[in-house]
Amino acid sequence: MRFVMWTVTPEPFDSPVAAALWRAYYTEVSDRWYLLHEGRRTDPAELEREIAARSGAELAPPRGRLLVARYDGEPAGSAGVRMLDDTTAELTRVFLYEPMRGRGGAPLLVGAAEDTARALGATRMILDTRGDLVEARTLYTRLGYTETEPHNDDRYAEHWFSKELT
Repeated sequence: MRFVMWTVTPEPFDSPVAAALWRAYYTEVSDRWYLLHEGRRTDPAELEREIAARSGAELAPPRGRLLVARYDGEPAGSAGVRMLDDTTAELTRVFLYEPMRGRGGAPLLVGAAEDTARALGATRMILDTRGDLVEARTLYTRLGYTETEPHNDDRYAEHWFSKELT
């Protein structure tokens, strides 16, 4: 009998693995937004501009971390943590490649992100997401996050969540 294992480890935000995951994440969430609101996929030039503009440098130590989940050794997803102040961390870029969904990786990624935030000194994790990302909202609620008032003015944020990390 062969056991397939999940692992979650820190990854440099600018590694080839991180770049591939960021491209897949951004393509999916951008395409979902444009298909819902404008009936089209993301313009390729816009996609390239946005990917290049959001390098992920805020996920570099000492105030941030990018975590990569691997399934049977292969990159499968990511989650980012960045400290906003001495006690508040933001969870961002939570993503799993579509074929990896439903296999238990998302709760492992979020749990590892929470552990990372605690290690950085956070006592609270916040995040935002969109209304059309129903799977994300369901996951966060299942993992103990509570919907809150807005904590930022991000153009695409429609739902804000918080969780105490004590």
